[in-house]
Order: sequence, then structure tokens, then C-alpha cells
Amino acid sequence: MADSLLVPVVLFAYLAVQLGIGVWAARRVHSEADYLVAGRSLGPLLATFSLFATWFGAETVMGASAAIAEEGLSGGRADPFGYTLCLVLMAVLLAGRLREREYVTLGDFFRQRFGPKVEKGAVAIMVPTSLIWAAAQLLAFAQVIAVISGVDTTLALVGATTLVILYTVLGGLMGDVVTDVVQGGILIVGLVVLLVGVFEAAGGPAAALARIEASQLRLVAPGESFWARLDLWAVPVLGSLVSQEALARMMAARSPAVARRSSYAASLLYLAVGAIPVTIALVGTHLAPEIGHRDEFLPTLARMVLHPMAFALLMGALVSAILSTVDSTLLTVASFVSHTFVVPARPSMDEAGKVRVSRAMVVVAGIAAALIAREGDSIFDLVVFASSFGTAGILITVVVGLWSRWGGPVTAGATLIVGAGVTLAASRIEAVSAPFLLAVVCAAITYGIVGAWERTRLRPET
Repeated sequence: MADSLLVPVVLFAYLAVQLGIGVWAARRVHSEADYLVAGRSLGPLLATFSLFATWFGAETVMGASAAIAEEGLSGGRADPFGYTLCLVLMAVLLAGRLREREYVTLGDFFRQRFGPKVEKGAVAIMVPTSLIWAAAQLLAFAQVIAVISGVDTTLALVGATTLVILYTVLGGLMGDVVTDVVQGGILIVGLVVLLVGVFEAAGGPAAALARIEASQLRLVAPGESFWARLDLWAVPVLGSLVSQEALARMMAARSPAVARRSSYAASLLYLAVGAIPVTIALVGTHLAPEIGHRDEFLPTLARMVLHPMAFALLMGALVSAILSTVDSTLLTVASFVSHTFVVPARPSMDEAGKVRVSRAMVVVAGIAAALIAREGDSIFDLVVFASSFGTAGILITVVVGLWSRWGGPVTAGATLIVGAGVTLAASRIEAVSAPFLLAVVCAAITYGIVGAWERTRLRPET
């Protein structure tokens, strides 16, 4: 087989398997809970690998490797280190409590704790975050296809979107989870193959590691202020703590205990596998400095150092990482819109109708994410923005509301507005070096003050 055809053939075979899994999973979908939370049937293995594969996407493999190649370890604080810590916090603070309440989406928490108006406001904030995240993954997918085939990125984006929508519509969360296990395995193998190839090109493991300079191992960027440094850690650790994409896996776990243990296990797996692209970037930038530090850094390096078959395997791994993230984000948007807005407006709708609505929303979400991706120049920038947009208020209301009875609907509503408003305003003021952290602090203060006022207002007169 000609080398030029090898990669497309391998990718086609892999994607055919993906669609096959979607068709298989579609036969198991009989209700909204089956489609959106896999019937709450996930055991430790499925839950762990699914959590890992959901977040170990284009950002870790392509975006972070390019940032680390340019900036050293300081470019990788968000991924993999920050997101690993986030998974640990999820296990400690959220996994068990959310699962034991049998929610379908995070919006259910807001409705039960603060009322339907707050639920709709929170979902209106969370939907754009998921769309931006999906756009980042679609952009990465299109860039991989462009590197492989040489076609225009826009055309590749259309093809990528069509494929992802098709297999996400079919299988729902169970389809996502099963493909996550397949994708996670392929991804790990592909990255190990590339690491071996980079080591061989550098003259062996010892010679490769010797190329890494001390300046590359600094976790602090030159001239970086304390507050900017703290903000860079806060965005992935706190900003992603209330991510529906990951929380859906916990809500779909077989029990609260499985949800907690799977989160801990996923954090260890994330850190271990995440160390591979970190090492590749630190060494690879010395092997081929002419590549530059664009998002295409890792696939371009792979083409240089790997045999065509090994390169084809890695491209399958990259596609797997991207697909495992983007299908989850599209399903998240669909679940938010259908479960919060459409289904409640039609209380007589049967389970089959609810599934049809959810599938229709997947199509709408995919098209919207593709339109956003057309405007995004950098995967890394898209993901960082998605991790912080509007989540400060969501974070405070979920954590405090889940662990205490402090605060009611007015408190939650005010906190959501302040969190989103401060994030948007502060990110546009150059003098503010920690916009997300500022938004979290302002949201926390708002929750405390308005909560005290609301409690006083509702206290019966004596």
C-alpha cells in the first residue's frame, strides 16, 4: 500500500468502528436516562476510562504540547497538571453527592436547590462554555485531517463536524463511554509509539533527556506576576470543576462509591499518560526547531520521526482523543437544552419523544460549534476561554449549595450574574492579571452577602 494512502485507510477503518459502536449503543437506548446518563449503569472501568478520555483531548495532545515546546513546563500547568488536580477535587467535593441525588444534568441541581428560574439562567451560562469547548476539539480534528490529506481546513472542519454529529446522535452517552474505552487504549499506544520514535531520533532515552534544558523545567514563566500565576492554575483546577462533560460520567456511575473511586483513578491515569506528550514536547523542540510552536507541532513532528504505519497509528490516536471530547460536549449541550427547556414545556412527552428531542439538539449543537471553530485561531486559547467563561458563579453556587443550606434563589441568581459579568469585564482590562480568580472572589463575596440578606429577609418576625 502506498504510504500516501496508509493514513487515510487506517483512519477510515477506525472511524468505521466508531460508527459501528454508535449503532450498537443506539439499540440500548429506550429512555432519556439511557441516552443522557447511560441508564446509570457504569462500573469502575468504564467510568474511569471515560473520565480520562473525555478530558484527555486535543488540548492535552496538541495544544499543550505546542505550548510546552515553546514555553517549557510553564506552558503545561493547565494541562496535564491542572486538570489532574481538578479530577481529584471532583472526587472529593462533587462525585458522590451528585450521583446519590440521581441528577441527569447539573441543571437538575439548580432546579432542586434554587428553583427553575435559576436553573434556566445557569444553563444559559453553561451552554456557551460547552460549545466553545466543542469548537476547540473540532478545530483540532480539522487540523489533523488537513495535515494528513492536505485539504483546506474549512473543508476538513465540515467533514469532521458531520462525522461527529452522526455517531453522537446514534449512541448517546453509552456510545460515548464505550468508544472512550477504545479511544483511550489507542491513544495510550499511539503516544507511546511516538515517544519511542522521538527517543530513537534523539539517539536513545538518555541522549533525548539530556537535550532538555534547565530553563524548560521551570513552572513559572519569565516576568510572570504572582496573581497571573495563580490565575493560570485556577482556570483549569476551579474553572473545570463544574464541567458537565465530566460530571455526566459521575452521574452515570453505578453508585456514589463508584463515582468517587473512578474520579480518583482517572486523575492518576490522566497524570501518567499526560506525562508522555510533555516529554515529547520537551525533547521534540530540539529535534526539529523549524516546526515552530503551532498547534500542528506534534503531528508534524510525528510525520518526521515515525514510520508511515506508526504515523497512521498516532493519527488514529489523535482522532480518538478529539472525538472522545467533542462527542461529550455536543451531548452536554443537547442534554442542557432538551432537559431544561424543551421537555419541561411538553410535560406529556413520552420517553421516545425525549430521546428524539435530545438527538435533534445534538445536530444543532454540532453546527453551532463548527461555526465557532471557524473563528478560532488557536485550540489552546479556545479551551482556556471555555474553562473560565461564566464558570466562577457556577462554581460558587454548586460547591456552597451542595454542601450547605446557605443561600436561596436570589443569592444564586446574583452570584451567577456577578461571576459571568466580572469574568467578561476583567478579561478585557489589561491591568487585571487574574481575571478568573477575581471573578471567583467576587462571586463568593456576592453569595455570602446576598445570602445573609436573603436569610434575614425570610426570617419570621418575632
